[in-house]
Amino acid sequence: MFRYWLVLIILFHTASAFAIEVKDLYVAKVNVSSQTSAQRSKALKAAMKGVIIKVGGKSSFLQQPIIKKALKNYNSYVQQYRYQREKVGNQLVVTFDEDKINKLLVQANLPIWGRLRPQILLWVVNEEGLNRVVLSDSTPSEIPSVVELFSQTRGLPIIMPLMDLTDANQISVSDLWGRFSQPIQMASSRYAPEAIVIIRISNSSLISESNHEVDCELLCQQNNYAVDWSFISDPHQLNTQAYNDQSNQEFGRQYHGGDQLTLLRQALDDITDNIYKRYALSTTTSNEFIIDVANINNFESYIALTSFLNELSSVQKVKLVSAHGSQRRFNLTLLGSQQSLLASLQLNKQLQQYIDPLADVDVNAAPIFYWRKP
Repeated sequence: MFRYWLVLIILFHTASAFAIEVKDLYVAKVNVSSQTSAQRSKALKAAMKGVIIKVGGKSSFLQQPIIKKALKNYNSYVQQYRYQREKVGNQLVVTFDEDKINKLLVQANLPIWGRLRPQILLWVVNEEGLNRVVLSDSTPSEIPSVVELFSQTRGLPIIMPLMDLTDANQISVSDLWGRFSQPIQMASSRYAPEAIVIIRISNSSLISESNHEVDCELLCQQNNYAVDWSFISDPHQLNTQAYNDQSNQEFGRQYHGGDQLTLLRQALDDITDNIYKRYALSTTTSNEFIIDVANINNFESYIALTSFLNELSSVQKVKLVSAHGSQRRFNLTLLGSQQSLLASLQLNKQLQQYIDPLADVDVNAAPIFYWRKP
């Protein structure tokens, strides 16, 4: 009975985790001042850069020689474009050919980040002098707008807390400022995120802390703001150690400058780089991976499963090896590592890995997955 309940608990926590399917990965919007040919050419090239960053995951990819060469021939990657008017002004909306963009990244040996991406919960604490405030997406500030635009541009699902009565009762400003892992994870559970990020923005205490050993009279006048961040990558595993234990938390570097929004964008860039490493797929390696899938009770389930596997961006080829009862064994030819595939599957509720907590670990055994009907 104990073993039975352990399995149920594991399946419950696994099923509660979810990710977001990001749409329009191959679409970019660029502000334009006119509809002239010169403006359009400039905007089309900028749009292609945006899509490469969104699909690939890192802005540094634009410096790759093959990418630079392709950007000069941007028209051959464009599928369609149109103009639209928004509050910010006129925009050129460009749709690129998915296959061509993917082949370009493969040719350049660059990772491809698929449509299924982790849901990020972002806690932002803004310190102005002696006052600290936890921001929501409705806070009258430019910060939520910067976060929303970054989320759209990079294709990373980011939400901010509601900061309603429930949040206020579950977590305090001091918990977030102290970056205490356990209360942050408890308060975040209502949003079911795949990762939690805490960003601190300060024009006072963080600056004083970082420069307390230096005579920074001129430096501190120039650096009016400091920003730092921390990252919890597995919020579904609550820390059961000491209340203020931070062992399951990764801490980023600190940024200094005169514009808090610029510093915020830099922090978000680094956070995205950190996240994409877990899920982006290397195009430089290819290997075989054997998996067993249970709960395939009929031909309809088999077709749905094989279709699902073939659509995974990490899988090049799917081959049925054997069938025993309701279990099927597949040989997957992967684009990238087994770790990348497993990380991606953790974001999906349809195919979940089954791990028996009481069984001996056999590193040579094929992992077992449980198929859930869509």
